Amino acid sequence: MSGDRAVPTSPAPLHGIRVIHLASLGPGPHAAMMLADLGADVVVVDRPTEQTTSVPPAQDPRRRSQRSVVLDLKDDDGRAALLGLLDTADVLIEGMRPGAAERLGIGPKDCLTRNPRLVYARMTGWGQDGPLAQAAGHDINYVALSGALDAMGDPDRPPPVPLNLLGDYAGGGLYLAFGVLAALFERERSGRGQVVDTAISDGVAGLTATTLGMLATGRWGPRGTNAFDGSRPWYRTYATRDGRAVAVGAIEPRFFALLLRTVGLDPADWRRDDEDSCRELARTLATIFAAEDLAHWSALFDGTDACVTPVLTFPEAVEHPHHLARRTYVDVAGVTQPAPGPRLSRSTLPLPGPPPAVGAHTTDVLADAAAVRTAGVVEGVR
Repeated sequence: MSGDRAVPTSPAPLHGIRVIHLASLGPGPHAAMMLADLGADVVVVDRPTEQTTSVPPAQDPRRRSQRSVVLDLKDDDGRAALLGLLDTADVLIEGMRPGAAERLGIGPKDCLTRNPRLVYARMTGWGQDGPLAQAAGHDINYVALSGALDAMGDPDRPPPVPLNLLGDYAGGGLYLAFGVLAALFERERSGRGQVVDTAISDGVAGLTATTLGMLATGRWGPRGTNAFDGSRPWYRTYATRDGRAVAVGAIEPRFFALLLRTVGLDPADWRRDDEDSCRELARTLATIFAAEDLAHWSALFDGTDACVTPVLTFPEAVEHPHHLARRTYVDVAGVTQPAPGPRLSRSTLPLPGPPPAVGAHTTDVLADAAAVRTAGVVEGVR
């Protein structure tokens, strides 16, 4: 695996920004990780009782380069300590159901009254209002209600279960981080913070803009009839002899012609956009790819513009020469994970530090906050 990245030539872009993240699941931690990667000082407020998570906290890449305090937000002292931390914070990330923070006395009104410059970022599945605001849900539900899930998979079967990348992390975590950065940028002009209402369902809907545009112009139909849903022979996966698969993305005519020539077919014999020709070509390509192992096809298409790549496992992806050359992955405390990004020309992002154990920094963080208040640094704080 590749070694260290370059030493920063200037501070990371979010250096000096303090983020408080009320420990949550899925998209909230992902957004916190992204902000920490960009240089923010992220303090995660963990619960006194262990929270069930997909990765143990001390090994969770989403907690890297952060500090942890433990506070009981159902206790008066715990809430008071949190509000004290927020007096010097720039961003709060909370992922409770709508109304829960208000009932605890740590809602937007409570926090923005004390710190008017605070960006209060809320992460929910359905948003702060609407008929489903109080309903439970998970990635698959948000993707389903956006229309995106119906567009996936074989038209003769129910849609497949997608990984929770589209909802939780693209429509959720990325959407939240984008909103936080926008609010911080606006604060430079107004001097005031604001509430960022982030809903995974909104974020996934935002990702469907191009598809809805195609639908409106008659270029998107039912599943199994569209360019990007696997129904075209030049944009789909094919099984190989050894039970693996290749991904074909030869969209443009010149790439389509190169694909055919590389596997021994004459482009003149096939009409790229004809339905009958497409069905026959899909069967022909399936037979061709099934005749050789993945290694054969990987070598044959390597260095071409036919847009054919092997479908890799996660361990294989980490060791792929391209990712090694670009240092796409890093090792942090024995856990292989994606490197911070995106890459910036001056503000080179440092390698992340390990994730904290739950509560590892409680004493230090609270003592620092108390010292700041005692010194009178925070205007208007009691």
